[in-house]
Amino acid sequence: MPAPHPPPPPTTLRLFLSALRLGLTSFGGPVAHLGYFREEYVARRRWLDDPAYADLVALCQSLPGPASSQAIFGIGLATRGLAGGLACWVGFTLPSALIMMACGYSAASMGALPHAGWLAGLKIAAVAVVAQAVWAMGTQLCTDRSRVTMALLAAAAMLLLPINSMPLLVILAGGLLGWARYRRIRVPTNPAPLPFTVSHARGAAALLLFVLLLFLLPLAASSTHLRGLEYFSGFYRAGALVFGGGHVVLPLLQSQVVRPGWVDNERFVAGYGLAQALPGPLFSFAAYLGAAARQAPNGWLGALICLLGIYLSPLLVMAGAIPFWETLRRTRSAQAALRGANAAVTGILLAALYDPLWQTAVHSARDLALTLLAFALLYVWKFPSWLIVLLAALAGHAWLRQ
Repeated sequence: MPAPHPPPPPTTLRLFLSALRLGLTSFGGPVAHLGYFREEYVARRRWLDDPAYADLVALCQSLPGPASSQAIFGIGLATRGLAGGLACWVGFTLPSALIMMACGYSAASMGALPHAGWLAGLKIAAVAVVAQAVWAMGTQLCTDRSRVTMALLAAAAMLLLPINSMPLLVILAGGLLGWARYRRIRVPTNPAPLPFTVSHARGAAALLLFVLLLFLLPLAASSTHLRGLEYFSGFYRAGALVFGGGHVVLPLLQSQVVRPGWVDNERFVAGYGLAQALPGPLFSFAAYLGAAARQAPNGWLGALICLLGIYLSPLLVMAGAIPFWETLRRTRSAQAALRGANAAVTGILLAALYDPLWQTAVHSARDLALTLLAFALLYVWKFPSWLIVLLAALAGHAWLRQ
């Protein structure tokens, strides 16, 4: 039976609406987001195939910045150009950013939130989504003993050496092993070209702008003493220096806003706890910090300045890298390396399925039962992920915390 033809590229509006729904339902943190993205854009809508998606994830894991936000920006960029990338990023970021900005005005106490039954159900939904992504990506990308071994070694390294730079090191090691193992094996077909992409000239311009702003913004902030520019510069630098996921940005932001006295430590910790309970990207925490700042610009203007500052650097890096990645992935050596790198990505997701997702979500027989039911509905009965999230939240509220 011939494989179904891929659907036509989506419109910018469809990209925005699909990302908006993910922004409302993607609980569980950055690694869980990658599972939600695969279910939405690869399995359900078929706007990308598994190899292209895994290549994209490997690229995001190798760049500074939040991997899940860069991945959804890259999905839009690869399917509808810059307008599609921005539509995906805005849709995915908007719900959590608005909630965090609203909470920044009051910094209300969320002390009882970690024990809420609905939140426990959402964590279980994330386990099921990532488990389904690991299984599907493993069957697509680890089709021989060498790549299965690479994936398992990558998972073991992630679990035994949990340092911030480990995802990057694991992907680099997987790429080297893949190059050594497969460089003499001719790949049957070249990867399908992406419908839209950024030109090499614009990619180089984006990378140049990224570097210039990294050095010029601190100089401009120190010479003008404009607090808004200081906010923007500090958050831009924080977004540019993060490797290993959104959680790594915490100490950078703490030194940026708590030490100068822009936000006190109590409000900082309360906002970070809230960000972990919301769907969407953890970097939306920046909107909370801007809104909660003690001195102007704060409120909605401070939230906007900090949010744009922390996201501009990783989006520039992604826009600059993707055209060169699209060319590189077609060479024989790169395809060999990507076979190993994609196996490593599968291993990274496998490790994350256990730590932190499984360890923070599954504590009892009831938790395990709900996890198995959610996985069956998602993988066997093909329920959409947003419905799994809703059902798991309701079950958690009614059952898990009685």
